[in-house]
Amino acid sequence: MRRGLPDTGPHGVLPVRTLIEAGATRDAIASGIARGELIRVRRGWVSTPGADPVLVAAARTGVVVSCITQAHRLGLWVIDDGETHVAAPSHAGRVHVNAHVHWERPVVPREPGLLEDPIENVLGIVARCQPRDAALAVWNSALRAGLIDLQLLRRLPLPARARKLLDEATPFADSGLESMVVPRLRWLQLPLRRQVWIDGHRVDLLIGDRLVLQIDGGHHVGPQRTEDIDHDARLMLRGYHVIRVGYEQVMNHWPQVQERIMRAVAQGLHRAS
Repeated sequence: MRRGLPDTGPHGVLPVRTLIEAGATRDAIASGIARGELIRVRRGWVSTPGADPVLVAAARTGVVVSCITQAHRLGLWVIDDGETHVAAPSHAGRVHVNAHVHWERPVVPREPGLLEDPIENVLGIVARCQPRDAALAVWNSALRAGLIDLQLLRRLPLPARARKLLDEATPFADSGLESMVVPRLRWLQLPLRRQVWIDGHRVDLLIGDRLVLQIDGGHHVGPQRTEDIDHDARLMLRGYHVIRVGYEQVMNHWPQVQERIMRAVAQGLHRAS
């Protein structure tokens, strides 16, 4: 605690009224600003010198960090588009901020002084902002992380595009890439089973009975890569056909990946002999 000032919290940026409610006097706050212990962000808001810069910017412009920016801050799988995504209340008028501003009505009301959107609002905005596959990957990541559950989501007044994701979202997708791949292959009208255990290891996707699709993320290097290669060989000895792809292929060369899968299906490699 600084002299006469309560703790400013983990992010170091908050409304002046919150400090006053915690016991600080206006004189103590003014003295803290004079000593450089606090920085006046804008009228009614202060921060510490080492405060989270993203939240300082949100407080300065009167917005809430949301959508894929907040999803990333929560550790969820997102596709970074190079922009900061924020939300603004409909009555805010013109917002002067170098960011992608979302004006959607929040699923969960935002309390005054909020700088980070609740996960329900984040997912609702993601559903409208991102392409379906990318949005589904964020939703699956949130479910897998335990930040939300499907039962709660179904009870919320979600926008139409978000409601469409409810039937596809699952906490059992192992990665964002996997979340994007499965919807792209549903048109094959073949069984698509995620995270199936075969020969002591999980495979990302089993298409039909014998076609295995393995999706490598950034951790598939070194000893992990050696183990993956060994498991691929054991699968093939058991009569499975393995197609292994990586991030770059899924994100930027999907038609080639899909063609490889289609040719394998055409040859009947997905069927048990």
